[in-house]
Amino acid sequence: MIRYYAEGTDLPDFCQTTVTGWIKRVISSHGKLPGEINYIFCNDERILSVNIEFLKHDYYTDIITFDYSKSSVLSGDIYISLDTVASNATKLDLPFSNELNRVMVHGILHLCGFKDKKPDESLEMRKLEDDALEILKA
Repeated sequence: MIRYYAEGTDLPDFCQTTVTGWIKRVISSHGKLPGEINYIFCNDERILSVNIEFLKHDYYTDIITFDYSKSSVLSGDIYISLDTVASNATKLDLPFSNELNRVMVHGILHLCGFKDKKPDESLEMRKLEDDALEILKA
C-alpha cells in the first residue's frame, strides 16, 4: 500500500490515484512488488531534523529514503522536503510538479536497490528517473 502524509506542510496537489498507479508500474518494471510505502511530505526544517537524527548529516536535502524492503517486496518511508523541491524546480526552471515527480520516483528507485553516490551511479539514476517519468506520460 502506498500512502501519503504531510508533516509541517500541506500535501502537494496531485492525483494520488494516478501517482500510485504510476509508482506501482515503475516498481513492477524493476521486477519488484509494492509493500508498505509511505511518502512523508515535509518542510526543510523537518527534513533537516530527520537528516541529523537518523543519518548524522547536518544539511538540507530534497529526499531521504528509509528502506525496509524484504526480498522483492518494497517497503519504506520516503521523506520529501517540498521547500527544497520548490527551490530546485525554480533553479532548474521546471514546473514544481515535474521536479516533485522526479524526486518521488527517485525514492522508489532507491528502494529498488539503485544508488547514486558515485558519478556513474548518478548518471544511471538520472536515466532511470527519465525512463520512469516516461511511464507517467504514457
